[in-house]
Amino acid sequence: MEDNFLTQVMGELTREGTRLDLLFVNREGLVGDVMAGGHFGHSDHELIVFDSWRSKVGVSRTATLDFQRADFGLFRSLADRVPWEAVLKGKGVQEGWTLFKEEILKAQEQAFPICRKTSQQGRRLAWMNRVLWLELRKKRKRVYVLWNNWQATQEDCKDIVRLCREKVTRAKAQLEHRLATAVKDNKKYFYKYIIINRRVKENLHPLLDVGGNLVTKDEEKAEVLHAVFASVTVPEVVLWTPNPLNREQKETPKIQGEMVSDLLCHVDTHKSMVLDGIHPRVLKELADVLTKPLSIICQQSWLTKEVPVDWKLANVMPIYKKSWKEDPGNYRPVSLTSVPGNVMEQIILCAITQHTQDNQGPVSMGL
Repeated sequence: MEDNFLTQVMGELTREGTRLDLLFVNREGLVGDVMAGGHFGHSDHELIVFDSWRSKVGVSRTATLDFQRADFGLFRSLADRVPWEAVLKGKGVQEGWTLFKEEILKAQEQAFPICRKTSQQGRRLAWMNRVLWLELRKKRKRVYVLWNNWQATQEDCKDIVRLCREKVTRAKAQLEHRLATAVKDNKKYFYKYIIINRRVKENLHPLLDVGGNLVTKDEEKAEVLHAVFASVTVPEVVLWTPNPLNREQKETPKIQGEMVSDLLCHVDTHKSMVLDGIHPRVLKELADVLTKPLSIICQQSWLTKEVPVDWKLANVMPIYKKSWKEDPGNYRPVSLTSVPGNVMEQIILCAITQHTQDNQGPVSMGL
């Protein structure tokens, strides 16, 4: 049951001193006041009585940016008004990043309205478009009118039902084919469709802490996983390596705006918003406006060898690998980091690669 993320909530005996009738739930808060009492007809099994608590159909608490009503022109004008060179002049990396983030979040709040994500119960089916919905509605209404006027037989109704099922099946197949062919470009939508169609919601399995105790609360699980992930993470150290060959040190490369702009234009807009509050789509759509301040911050980070705190933070999701689910060592972390931090990483990677190619000596091979 635990492997399938199910919990048995029936604790009373239901038949002659044994517990033969069970009640399963896939998450807490679905049922309450579970008890056994009375009989149904001549059966020797006792009835299971419980209260069903359903969540309200509608919107969730998760807030996101509504890009359908977004005003990119307003955001562009607000960002252009800021004299970035004067604002960031003489500022440290952390201070400059804080000023940049405050201005961007202020403009983002004015240009992009906030909406709430719809819950799974209130969400329209992914394969149900408006054309298909109108067509099914028309066929159902027509056969209903004919049936009430004694002009349609049972076979006619069955034919309409079969035709509607075929259309629904075809629409589902077309949607799944589109998702499968575009999985590299839109992984988020692909896995979202898979999660929605799962019958059982996956919850994190209870974990064993250092003392061998089984923890079930979310806060305790987070602490256990944090300790395991931190133990295998390389600590942040500052190393200074002198020049052993007394080679002439080259000047610090200047980060070009074209490189930053190109990296921003290739940002994956389907990723979620990270802890800094700046959506990846905002960075991509307005790359020409945000290139200059990000180039200044990245150049300052390169010179001072400092990184803003937001670039070090990440949303970490534990992914189960294999073997016992109780062992926290059998989970691997998948992190969602800051997009400007990823841009800086790509710049450093390009610089290291170019340095390696420029200083590569003659290759000697032998047998």
